[in-house]
Amino acid sequence: MNVIELVTDWLALPTTWSGPDSIPTRVTEHLLYSALAMLIAAAVALPLGTLLGHLHRGQTIVLTIANTIRALPTLGLLTLVVILSGIGFLPPLIALVVLAIPPMLVNAFEGVRNVDPAVVDAARGVGLRGPATLLKVEIPVALPIILLGVRLAAIQVISAATIAAYVGLGGLGRFIFDGLGRRDFGQVAGGSIVAAILAIATEIFFILLASAITSPGVSRKSRAALRGPFITSVLPLRKKTAT
Repeated sequence: MNVIELVTDWLALPTTWSGPDSIPTRVTEHLLYSALAMLIAAAVALPLGTLLGHLHRGQTIVLTIANTIRALPTLGLLTLVVILSGIGFLPPLIALVVLAIPPMLVNAFEGVRNVDPAVVDAARGVGLRGPATLLKVEIPVALPIILLGVRLAAIQVISAATIAAYVGLGGLGRFIFDGLGRRDFGQVAGGSIVAAILAIATEIFFILLASAITSPGVSRKSRAALRGPFITSVLPLRKKTAT
């Protein structure tokens, strides 16, 4: 049997679509783990990133946090937390939160920091100061770039949430780990395919969301900015040098 036949046979089983080990159940668990991790990471990364970007300070802090976290292996971090706190929901949640922070932190910081100074000066000219400038001008202008960071974080978290099964929890990783234990390679391949489809669907969702809530003028400027050097969701931050 080839892989396609194995996956087809697994998909044809009634238990694949109903019951506690079904695809709908595992997808629901997977999304719950991912959504909780994203909410916690966003509550940490987005306020910190936008504030430091507004102040035009803290690039070294953002650089250090982002690059240090990126260097941590997710499975290794999960194993370490399991050793420290024991089996349960906390270890995979911490690992997923840590994974989600760098893209959101970097893009929030760079998006706000690189808002056109003329726009900020115009806002101050009509009486906006401090937090009002950040909330009413800088964040709306930087929104597409901020959402890019959220989108990248969500895709990474959705893809990595399979590690929850490593410590006995649910999610789509259950198909992979259980399938390997039973040598059911149709289940392994099928679970991997479902996880990949879910990651692709997540990306499409955030693309549509960004398109729906961003004004056309801001979108055009953001597309131009994405071709510049400062979007560093997957690249190290580069310090500005005086000329």
